[in-house]
Amino acid sequence: MRKDEGFTMVELLVAVFVAGIVMAGVYSAYHSQQKAYMAQEQLAELQQNLRSAMFYMAREIRMAGCNPRGSADDAGFQVIGADNVSFSMDTRGQFATSPPDGDTADANESIRYSLWDWNADGTTDLMRDTPPTGNAAMAENIDALDFVYLDADENVTVDRLAVRSVQITLVARTGRRDLGFVDTAAYTNLQGTTILAAQNDNFRRRALSTHVRCRNMGLH
Repeated sequence: MRKDEGFTMVELLVAVFVAGIVMAGVYSAYHSQQKAYMAQEQLAELQQNLRSAMFYMAREIRMAGCNPRGSADDAGFQVIGADNVSFSMDTRGQFATSPPDGDTADANESIRYSLWDWNADGTTDLMRDTPPTGNAAMAENIDALDFVYLDADENVTVDRLAVRSVQITLVARTGRRDLGFVDTAAYTNLQGTTILAAQNDNFRRRALSTHVRCRNMGLH
């Protein structure tokens, strides 16, 4: 009978070695793509969260001082802090469909925005407080909230009655760390003032700013 010859031990070792290199390359490519996908997914969620919070906050601040009947004497800004703001408006009556009734005592007519460690875990959320309904988290993982108040001449003011527009800046971060990334950036408001120093950590961040003109302020 003719003698059949198989693979030698050296040939088997070479084949296993080459297959190992190929598999390592495949895994490395997969792992890299997976990390990029996770990072992009977190950034997309962060930006959506940031834009949504800014949209609703800017829309309500724009209505500060709404007083169509001219009898809501407290309509306007009550507190103008660097990282919190309280304001009121007369936009409804007792019911959501009711017209303005001359006061700011109805639901969603007195509003406060601030940062709060809602879960007591060291992270701060953007909170919306409106009596009598209470607090509600508008956005999670907000590292900085900054307000700058301007008068009719676009000068910075600390007089709540002189406010005619507000510059708002939000800095948000992802919920999970990216160990292959270090955030060395410092974040500023529209005045160029640093509101969040470089954290030098593994969280990715994004900042969003807007300038809101309070069309009802100064009318009464």
